[in-house]
Formats: sequence, structure tokens, C-alpha cells
Amino acid sequence: MSLVARYLEAHGIPTVILGSALDIVTHCAVPRYLFTDFPLGNPCGAPGDGAMQDRIVRSAIDLFDAATAPMTVVRSAEIWPHGDGWRPRYAEVRPEDREKLLAAGEKRRADRAAKAAS
Repeated sequence: MSLVARYLEAHGIPTVILGSALDIVTHCAVPRYLFTDFPLGNPCGAPGDGAMQDRIVRSAIDLFDAATAPMTVVRSAEIWPHGDGWRPRYAEVRPEDREKLLAAGEKRRADRAAKAAS
């Protein structure tokens, strides 16, 4: 999405990126970025927390007016409601999960190959 945002901006369409991958998004030099320090896949807030999601989206919209320089990064004031327990487990592959993950990967590759063949 970061590169798409840069393309759109180059063609006169302003953008704001919402995301949780600070290093990746800032490396791509997006014009406006609202960073949420949440587990990946949850840039707009915790699932089922409509009030939090609304606040985050409103903050992103406000960033259109607030950004006065290229590559403006704003850190969301929101805090992940389930604590920081996700951090040490992020991308963890436990030995007992290895076979299950391998099987899921093989199934996904087979599904993609079957779809490509049809």
C-alpha cells in the first residue's frame, strides 16, 4: 500500500496510510502515516472495538489537515487494550505448531496451484 500511496500522491490524490509496521512504511516514504503500535493486521484497532476504530480512522482523516511536510508520521494515542503480551509471541513458531503450520502452507500452495490451473 505504501507504494500505491506514493503513486496516487504523484498524480494529485492525497493519501493517509494506517499501519503497524513502522519500519517498513517509513522506509517506503509515504506522505502521511498514522502509526498504531498494535499487532500486525489490526491497524484500525482491536476487533469488535468500534469506538476505538472510529477514533483511529478520525485521527487518520485529521492527519490530512495536520500534515504540513512530506513524510509526516503521527503515532496514534490509542493503546492496545489487551496489553503488550503479543510482543514476545509475535511471529513465534513453537515446536508443537511446526507440523500444523507446514501442512497449512502446503495446502495454501496446492490451492493456489489449482486455482492458477483452472
